[in-house]
Amino acid sequence: MQEVSKEIMKGTTTVGLLFDGGIVLATERRATMGNMIASKKAKKVYQISDRIGMTIAGGVGDAQQLARLMQVECSLFNIRRGRPIAVGAAATLLSNVLNQNRMYPYYVQLLVGGIDRNGPSIYSVDALGGASPEDRIVATGSGSPFAYGVLEDRFEDGMSEKECLDLAIRALRSAMRRDSASGEDISIVVITEDKYEELMESGIKG
Repeated sequence: MQEVSKEIMKGTTTVGLLFDGGIVLATERRATMGNMIASKKAKKVYQISDRIGMTIAGGVGDAQQLARLMQVECSLFNIRRGRPIAVGAAATLLSNVLNQNRMYPYYVQLLVGGIDRNGPSIYSVDALGGASPEDRIVATGSGSPFAYGVLEDRFEDGMSEKECLDLAIRALRSAMRRDSASGEDISIVVITEDKYEELMESGIKG
């Protein structure tokens, strides 16, 4: 029983790509518990503000709790300040929460990305609260080495929204073929000044 209790739902591939005027966040939807596929419809990208999304990798319970906390804190910021929280400020807030819990850490690796008055940006946040701004592409989770192979080979400056969307799908598909903890359908979010749009790969191709 002790060994079973240590099993947590984990294993993911998430990617983020910046294009001129926006950002694409994409994840696959498999959640695993040890060697078992625990869910084929796991939600791994959450809207935490009007134009900010957060992808999750790691322990599902920890990540969902952080997503709920960030949704509340970003909403409170908007109410108190009368303006949406900036992407960098949201990443710093999340970093502070994780750093304050480093003795009992959340088992997560997160991406916070979106658009504000400074344009699109994306940050990688680790379990101990380290927050790093990423340049144009980033991947997290157990399948990230396979996704990076595609992203670094195919990404070019000046790519359009559609080109970045297609590349995100290609990178995730590569990871899903090689990483047993990644699989099922692909969930995609496109964020620009005008929209926060959630898509599914099946719907795009349909």
